[in-house]
Amino acid sequence: MSFPFGRLARSFACVTLLSPTLALAQSAERYLLQSGSVRLEISAPRDDIIRLRAGRDRLPEDASWAVDAAMRRPGVPLQVREGAAQVQLRTAALVLDIDRRSLAVQAHDLQGHAVFGDAPGAALRLDRPGFALRKAMPADAHYFGLGDKAGPLDRRGGAFVLWNTDAYGFGAATDPLYKSIPFVLQVDEQGASCGLFVDTTWRSSFDFGRAERDTLLVGAEGGPLDYYLLAGPDPKAVLRQYAYLTGTAPLMPLWSLGFQQSHYSYKTEGEIQDIAARLRADRLPADVLYLDIDYQDRNRPFTVSIQAFPDLGALVRRLRAQGLHLVLITDLHIARAPGQGYAPYDTGTAAGWFVKNPDGSDYVGTVWPGAAVFPDFSRPAARAWWGGQYEAFVRMGVAGFWNDMNEPSIFQVRSKTMPLDTVHRIEEPGFAPRNASHAELHNVYGMLNSRATYEGLRTLAPDRRPFVLTRASAAGGQRYAATWTGDNSSSWAHLQLSIAQLANLGLSGFAYAGDDIGGFAGAAPAPELLTRWIQIGAFNPIFRDHYDNSKPPQEPWVHGPVHEDIRRRYLEERYRLMPYLYALAEENSRTGLPILRPVFLEFPQLAGRDAAAGGAGENAFLLGADLLVAPGPSLESPAPYPLHLPGAGPWYDYWSGRRVEGSDVVITPRLEVLPVYVRGGAVVPREPLVQSTDQIPQGDLELGVYPGPDCAGALYLDDGVSFAYQHGDFLRQALRCDAPAASVLRLQFAPREGHFPAWWHGFKVVVHGWTAAHAHARLDGRDVLASVDPQAQSVSIALPDVAQPATLTLDER
Repeated sequence: MSFPFGRLARSFACVTLLSPTLALAQSAERYLLQSGSVRLEISAPRDDIIRLRAGRDRLPEDASWAVDAAMRRPGVPLQVREGAAQVQLRTAALVLDIDRRSLAVQAHDLQGHAVFGDAPGAALRLDRPGFALRKAMPADAHYFGLGDKAGPLDRRGGAFVLWNTDAYGFGAATDPLYKSIPFVLQVDEQGASCGLFVDTTWRSSFDFGRAERDTLLVGAEGGPLDYYLLAGPDPKAVLRQYAYLTGTAPLMPLWSLGFQQSHYSYKTEGEIQDIAARLRADRLPADVLYLDIDYQDRNRPFTVSIQAFPDLGALVRRLRAQGLHLVLITDLHIARAPGQGYAPYDTGTAAGWFVKNPDGSDYVGTVWPGAAVFPDFSRPAARAWWGGQYEAFVRMGVAGFWNDMNEPSIFQVRSKTMPLDTVHRIEEPGFAPRNASHAELHNVYGMLNSRATYEGLRTLAPDRRPFVLTRASAAGGQRYAATWTGDNSSSWAHLQLSIAQLANLGLSGFAYAGDDIGGFAGAAPAPELLTRWIQIGAFNPIFRDHYDNSKPPQEPWVHGPVHEDIRRRYLEERYRLMPYLYALAEENSRTGLPILRPVFLEFPQLAGRDAAAGGAGENAFLLGADLLVAPGPSLESPAPYPLHLPGAGPWYDYWSGRRVEGSDVVITPRLEVLPVYVRGGAVVPREPLVQSTDQIPQGDLELGVYPGPDCAGALYLDDGVSFAYQHGDFLRQALRCDAPAASVLRLQFAPREGHFPAWWHGFKVVVHGWTAAHAHARLDGRDVLASVDPQAQSVSIALPDVAQPATLTLDER
């Protein structure tokens, strides 16, 4: 889309404060300014979040699909200084200077860092029916977010359209894609950070200096202007502020973090049983199998082909006995099948739950079942009807559901979606009841689909955590579903592209995200490509192998025993790391911090400096704060590459446990090894190997202690499936360690919170980087056995379970 601004002067980052002679006015919850016909309202949901709304002649409706009413309302008063030409508004964390005539806004935090101030010239424009903003881009600032847009991790220099689109076989230059998340994180090269969230559902665009140098242009084709400035001051603070507004992901069931095998399509009961049997026979740990549309009768959602799957419930039970959970696809299009006994169509039509044409008739589009109608998810009653369709599947024990094609994707039309003048009915609490065009609701349609699924499952099984996977979504959609990057292709370029996509999805609220391991579309992946993709996928939040029906098999055992052995090792490592991964998931549910993280999130000064760790480029990422995965700048190349390990160090090689000497290493790629490093100061829990998360690990819980600054870790455990953890039925324990001298270490166990029992009866503590020949260990002054491994430079200590406060001390005496 084009913007209504011409090329103007170069933008600036500095902020001029108002004269101290301005009179101090009464504090205000909402401050209103009027310039001509434009009215601007400023409020502060929190000290570190400012909300700005603007309208022509009057303010727009105060309603949002992304931000709940409790988070939108003013939470702190604004301190106001008024002058003839300018107004200054203050909270405890932010200062805004507003020009009375132009309504230009300059914002900064208390350290003087600019917070998405307006660019010089015409900074705000309200057009009927849309708007445009111009924001200054400091020269040393870098930009992240917008979900899984293609291209580099850093958005600076790019231009993007937010319009949910079925983008089969997309590439690095394809835009738009499947999701619309109008959130931007700014980080400068000193690590100072701020955020911008534009709460719009309309087709919109973000131009990061492409049309105007050093100017961020934001525009939308319709709708009100309603946006938030997030103060930071560091990247993690911005993400917590965004999570406050749009919510965090619910804690997913533990099994969803296991390996997931999918295909379009396993077409018969026998075929998927063979897949399950091969996984178990080859001892390839796995938790999830998927059925794509071919399990259905004539591709009709909420049906089952009894020829291909004569007893789906019995199949579910057999898979569960093998420790495998079944996920079914349920596309949102309902086959238009009058008089054929197709209950979803008959009941939906009788109630009037489908999207309408302007003349009031049901809109009909062509998708997998042929002619289809589409639920009007902006109506709570229609969402409840949709959720009720899952009742039979839930009774069977189906574990989760996959909402695909929900941009919505429509066949045989140039736009790939339904006409913009189709009519939805908004009946949502907080909104004025009214009709709305698809142009307004297109970008939230997929999110509302996944919301209907999630809420329906909560109603049908109130104490079972839903698992919903969605392709299309919007800001706030993380409250209802996990996601993946859509229909990628089998190429090294797509593997590389996925890393930046998953990092930006995590920064945009979607902590539970993955890609189609091995690539969905295109030619079959080469053996080396699939192996490397599985290795990297083992450190992704969602770990799903999925591929198109036009390709040969892509399961982990293809390409022979050598490749299968390598892939098995990484599946096994995923399961050994499950305690670490699950603690990250629980942290995300409280804080919004992502599971997979770009390196700059933990080391903000690296933003823009190869955006990651030295020569590893953007392909390096972190799993949580402690594990650095560094596959190299060119994933298929055998050439050695340099890696600069960030921060003050030290770092440890994950596979050997040995301390890395210095912060600069040169890595020679080997197919069997994915370079992974552990941050000095980490305590990483690992469990004995299981074949699925249904199994209770047998043995002790290993605590890998990697001495370094700010040494800490955490244990978290619950039943993995219910909501009992919300009522205290969990186990949480903090761990801290310090090394006050060479060959001296203290590991402190904090008291446990919650009352969920541990599955382990003891700990195996492994302290890495131990170079002394001997080790003497005591737990609260009582000697315990310590065993030194000089080759691994480690010492192992066997402990009983430690539930109460205790200190393990280790020295070389």
